Amino acid sequence: MLAYVLRRLLIGVVLAVLVTFITYLLLSGSFRDMVSTLLGPDVTAADITRRTHALGYDRPVVVQYVDWLGHAVRGDLGTSLFTSSAVAPTVLSHIVVTMSIVFPALLIAVILSVTLGVWAASRSGAPDRIAQSISLVGHVIPALLTAIVLVVVFAVELKIFPATGFVQFIDSPVGWLRSVTLPVVVLVIAGMASITAQVRGSMIEELSKDYVRTLRTAGLPARSIVLKHALRNAGSPALTVISLEFISLFSHSVIIENVFALPGFGSFAFSSAQNIDVPVIMGVTLVSVVLVTVINLIADVANGYLNPKARLH
Repeated sequence: MLAYVLRRLLIGVVLAVLVTFITYLLLSGSFRDMVSTLLGPDVTAADITRRTHALGYDRPVVVQYVDWLGHAVRGDLGTSLFTSSAVAPTVLSHIVVTMSIVFPALLIAVILSVTLGVWAASRSGAPDRIAQSISLVGHVIPALLTAIVLVVVFAVELKIFPATGFVQFIDSPVGWLRSVTLPVVVLVIAGMASITAQVRGSMIEELSKDYVRTLRTAGLPARSIVLKHALRNAGSPALTVISLEFISLFSHSVIIENVFALPGFGSFAFSSAQNIDVPVIMGVTLVSVVLVTVINLIADVANGYLNPKARLH
């Protein structure tokens, strides 16, 4: 298992280097535009050239990237060119807001989806129709539309939850809970679609296999067969979908944070991209890759535990 984890970590490191280098390479064509935006509307070509040289953006791209990477591995992601604030703590403060809605949403979606998927696979009729309907609704209705409907109903009309804004947990736990409830509900609805469909499909496939019929013939209780045997075997493909769903919810957060005016990672990344703030964009890219790599590693390790054959790949 240790060799399996180390191999996955090495793949993650290589992926992080490749993604950040490609990002830097793509940004290199916009360095003068960034400096022009930074200096203002009355800037001259000579001013842009002088400031570009002062910032070191006229050096070879590979040299610039290696310099950035050397600082990044030491935890120094540079300073924002537009706000003069350190990138690392700023990015982390924004990602905390995003994780405040993504992690609870993923956890709730997994619990509800697994429960519903297992229920639908082991019982025909209404449970199966409910599971398929939830999957269909989650796939068909955009998260943006769901967010708008929830704001209109629960924030504007009923005034139960705030329409916008974010409250830090340390400032007010109740205020934090009220501020994240609607965004979390939106993401739960979006996340349940794929997970429910995968769990239901995998469980139906497992329950139709010969070993399940053998266990039934041996007189094992139906609950034990479903939860101890079939669910474990169906868990491997479900874990893959869950890890992919985290990435999907993470990307959905860009839209959700703008709707609910949350100072999260997505809205922060979007505003940084508009300004072509290179240090911030690189910091956002690196943190995103690391986060996705860690989630995939957790899923791979769990998958290797459930399915030893997966460790060979």
